[in-house]
Amino acid sequence: FARNLHDLLMAAPAGLRATMGLDPGLRTGVKVAVVDATGKLVATDTIYPHTGQAAKAAMTVAALCEKHNVELVAIGNGTASRETERFYLDVQKQFPKVTAQKVIVSEAGASVYSASELAAQEFPDLDVSLRGAVSIARRLQDPLAELVKIDPKSIGVGQYQHDVSQTQLARKLDAVVEDCVNAVGVDLNTASVPLLTRVAGLTRMMAQNIVAWRDENGQFQNRQQLLKVSRLGPKAFEQCAGFLRINHGDNPLDASTVHPEAYPVVERILAATQQALKDLMGNSSELRNLKASDFTDEKF
Repeated sequence: FARNLHDLLMAAPAGLRATMGLDPGLRTGVKVAVVDATGKLVATDTIYPHTGQAAKAAMTVAALCEKHNVELVAIGNGTASRETERFYLDVQKQFPKVTAQKVIVSEAGASVYSASELAAQEFPDLDVSLRGAVSIARRLQDPLAELVKIDPKSIGVGQYQHDVSQTQLARKLDAVVEDCVNAVGVDLNTASVPLLTRVAGLTRMMAQNIVAWRDENGQFQNRQQLLKVSRLGPKAFEQCAGFLRINHGDNPLDASTVHPEAYPVVERILAATQQALKDLMGNSSELRNLKASDFTDEKF
């Protein structure tokens, strides 16, 4: 079960691309949600391609794709998934401008997320049925960031998962989620509260305070700004800083796995090699020639 969950969470993200989520249904219609490259919801609709309104539904999908420059279409793998996939292929034939690539996405746990308190906080004015389509679209963009919002047991991690000790299963699955989040690292400027809560050293309260600080002051420019966040002290900073990434910030090292404590070591390496940081980062051949013992001190 743990291995299955690990594989689901570590699935390759599609990245920052505008995505349309289609939550298939026959009688109840196909729920449509479009999210922009950052995962922000920009449009929703419900179409009925399987109940004699295919032409109207095709026009709706084509219009949304064109308006929001949709690059990917995530189709849930539940009831009427194949029919919805065929419908989307027909849309592409009718409207050559619709070039977004389709991907079938597991919708396990999407309904659980739709009805959760978290989804209600995130989309208070959105109908429950449409929240599932948002989850499907975001899952394709970044599976890890989206799936951490759902109780791991609801994701469907394998046959007979209900026949084993639920306490042990929950403990093991929670540990897997935390391992995955910390192995990948978290973008400090885009991460949600549930994702930040899974980072080593951060409590739910600290995660909420980080998001509140970000909303109030704008993006973090360096890791040291974390110390300005309410209730986040030096000890918590020491534990979490290495797992939080800041892309395009003041210091390129803030986007790496290097912990702030080790920055002086990097500076000593730069002084010895007389190279710029951007040239040395990722340059394995240059780094391989260095002797670790030349740069160690009492701390490292």
